[in-house]
Amino acid sequence: MTEYVALDLETTGLEPARDRIIEIGAIKVRNKEVVEEYGTLINPQMEIPRRITELTGISNKMVQGQPYIAQALGKLLEFCEDLPLLGHNLMFDYSFVKHQAVNAGMEFEKKGMDTLKLARVLLPELPSRSLQNLRVFYEIPQEDAHRALEDARTTYLLYERLRTEFEEKEPELFVPGTLIYKVKRQGPVTAAQKRYLQDLIKYHRIELNVEIDSLTKNEASREIDKILSTYGKIMR
Repeated sequence: MTEYVALDLETTGLEPARDRIIEIGAIKVRNKEVVEEYGTLINPQMEIPRRITELTGISNKMVQGQPYIAQALGKLLEFCEDLPLLGHNLMFDYSFVKHQAVNAGMEFEKKGMDTLKLARVLLPELPSRSLQNLRVFYEIPQEDAHRALEDARTTYLLYERLRTEFEEKEPELFVPGTLIYKVKRQGPVTAAQKRYLQDLIKYHRIELNVEIDSLTKNEASREIDKILSTYGKIMR
């Protein structure tokens, strides 16, 4: 794989159906050289959990005024062209992008290569094959850990080191495979759900940590159920 896009995301959590992307980092590589980069913070239209801010350094203040996911996603898909993807634990990043693409009515079918899977096969003696531990093992410099563009760059450098060391002996490991992740489109919040949520919020005098207009139908149902189980129904 000599031409590819190294991709990394920062998100509000681990579940693509519930959590949201807060940063995209992508690096286009041709013949081992970086030819183009795309990186942006994303306004997730929800409060970023404190643990995520502590891990990434990305705060609620930093994402204010940044593009929403639909705008950034269009640019990312254009940036990726028809190239295969590279990532460390690639299915995590792919699943988040795939969810957002399907909800927006966009196509995102890719082949890819996972440096985590490669490291598990090629470096079984290491106690940990996290991106940061592999970076230290190969003495790859990095400025900001857990920031998308820097992690994408580290993943690219790690992959090229693995290629140099192992591809001649085990070329079959370096053939990109089809990424399979099935997603059903989630429609946007309905007008009835919006009215009910607004009534519940007003009645119980509470605040949501997410913008109602940004919810899908499934997310809105979960928010309604959460409020009902915590605060109860509206008593007329």
